[in-house]
Amino acid sequence: MHPFFFGYGSLVNRDTHGYTNAARAQLKGWRRAWVRTPVRELAFLSVVPDEDSVIDGLIAQVPNADWIALDTRETGYARLPSDRAVHHDLDPATQISHYSVPQETWVADGDHRILLSYLDVVVQGYLREYGAQGVAQFFDTTDGWDTPILNDRTAPRYPRALTLSAQETALVDQHLALRSATVLPA
Repeated sequence: MHPFFFGYGSLVNRDTHGYTNAARAQLKGWRRAWVRTPVRELAFLSVVPDEDSVIDGLIAQVPNADWIALDTRETGYARLPSDRAVHHDLDPATQISHYSVPQETWVADGDHRILLSYLDVVVQGYLREYGAQGVAQFFDTTDGWDTPILNDRTAPRYPRALTLSAQETALVDQHLALRSATVLPA
């Protein structure tokens, strides 16, 4: 049986990867947070334990149990087993892992930014998989919106940046405005 991963950020957007046999799923006992580490100048989207939270995401098969490419993509994260925490429609014995930035590597402050081109990709994925309500839930179950956002839409720094429609970018902007997020020019 091939293992699966649970994605809760850009991996929810199927256009950012070629992993097959993907399906919607939920991770119980975790919520998302923007975290800072000395590893890079940008904030990581991670998950933190929260027994009262459930987040939507996407599970997908790791072909031939070859984690190397995915572990490389997720540099800075630790891969954790999440079999019993993920609710899905697959065989109950399916091995599933998710990624989280180790809390011991976090720093409390710094000049870290969230890339808007990354956030756009994440929101587009949630919109496609879960609709407008899924986008709202993504924002509601993610902490750290006080982290400044770098508007790099015209010259994306995120390597897997995608083109969004005017309606999609307006949806992202609307949710950021609801959270009084600070968006800085690139």
